[in-house]
Parts: sequence; C-alpha cells; structure tokens
Amino acid sequence: MTEINFRPLHDRVVVRRIEAEAKTKGGIIIPDTVKEKPQEGEIVAVGTGIRDESGKILPLDVKAGDRVLFGKWSGTEIKVNGEDLLIMKEADVMGIIA
Repeated sequence: MTEINFRPLHDRVVVRRIEAEAKTKGGIIIPDTVKEKPQEGEIVAVGTGIRDESGKILPLDVKAGDRVLFGKWSGTEIKVNGEDLLIMKEADVMGIIA
C-alpha cells in the first residue's frame, strides 16, 4: 500500500478499488469490455469526523486499511500521485468486510 499525500475533510473517506477476478469460478475469462467497476475497496485515508449539534467531533466507524463495500455509483473519482481513487462520504460505505 502506497502512502498518499491527501487527507479528506470531515466525514469523507478515500477508497482504492479492489479489482474483481478476471475469471469466473468455472474458468470463464471475463473480457474488460463487459466487466463492471468493482464495488469493493480498501480505505486509504479518512477524515477527522463530523461535528454533532453540540460541536463535538464524532469519529468515523471506518479506518485506513479496512476492506469495504460501497454503492455502485458512490463517490467521485480522483487521481492522487498518479493513482485512481474514489472519495466519498462515510455514509456511502455500506459495510466493512471482516
């Protein structure tokens, strides 16, 4: 995992997509033209959290290194240090893969 020089603000997270297998369990090779973008990724950076009504910062539930699932159209694609990443709100993350 490479270090990125980018820190998201508030309740945003930066995610690196984890590429899906190019072959099915039955051995069928899936060409790039029909592959969907993966909805699984690894958190590479997290913001400090979001403020509640009293001004207290609530920390995020995810941390760098967590493998997560996110929505198909979630996030905004960004390029940091030549690497394609996604930035999204923590609410777009559906869950952590154990």
